[in-house]
Amino acid sequence: MIVLYFLLSVVLTVILGLIASWIDRNVTARVQWRVGPPFLQPFYDVIKLFGRETLVPETAKLTGFLLAPMLGLAGTMVASFILWYVAITGESGFGGDLVVVIYLLVIPSLALIIGGAASGSPHSVTGASREMKLMLGYELALLLAVTSVLVRQPQATFTLSDLHQAGGLSLAGGVSGVLAFIVALFCTQAKLGYVPFDLAEADTEIMSGPYVEYSGPPLAILKLTKAMLLATVPLFVITVFFGGVTFKGLGVLWFVLKYVLILVLVVLTKNTNPRVRVDQAMNFFWKWMSPLAIVAIILSYLGRA
Repeated sequence: MIVLYFLLSVVLTVILGLIASWIDRNVTARVQWRVGPPFLQPFYDVIKLFGRETLVPETAKLTGFLLAPMLGLAGTMVASFILWYVAITGESGFGGDLVVVIYLLVIPSLALIIGGAASGSPHSVTGASREMKLMLGYELALLLAVTSVLVRQPQATFTLSDLHQAGGLSLAGGVSGVLAFIVALFCTQAKLGYVPFDLAEADTEIMSGPYVEYSGPPLAILKLTKAMLLATVPLFVITVFFGGVTFKGLGVLWFVLKYVLILVLVVLTKNTNPRVRVDQAMNFFWKWMSPLAIVAIILSYLGRA
């Protein structure tokens, strides 16, 4: 059954992520007065790349360069499996799975850093350096936002099923819930590498950064990982802040509405803001988002008391 749940979760995440990628590309095209790609274009892109030749730069460190994409994909697959398992069964496979998922969602960013640093390209190294600095900014704010959820629960645990059953810290939870969700939303934008926090890729500056030297199946894996993150990270936010997913009654409809809400906010933010500099991104998360999350923690504690 575990293997079945794993395969089902991976398939759901891939399909949902690629469809969300298509929606993102079409909305972006419409905003720019362009015709967007057809529905199956994201699927075609990944399949096409798997059939291309893999080119490795002479200056690249072969092991790190080729293993990094697989590492990021593995972390995303396991994280999506844990989240979907809780959504389908309503129970956790082990205690502390919330902490494990948070760590697993860091792995794709680490994979980009490893792959970019191992490529030997100055553009990739610059992108890897930017990704590393960005992680130092948004990961702290995200952890503080999640902490505000745990503080508000009657019995604060690090188990996703408890948050799922308790309904999470939804917007109905008061001011603390709204503040924590806002922080988590901006952290989601940065974790997905979307404007205004697409510092690592920055096509007009460093030619897509860590991705620039990749081709063929490794590039397909990187693109597939990014699409899966577009499904996995919002699913994590829904599980923690909106009570998760249930397949009973109108549960599927509510999940779709929650997911669409997050996706719309992410895409609108992407298409209405310019790219920020590294120092601006760090100041934004350290001087604004982290203190805002601390305020949410204090309000959550007072509300609980």
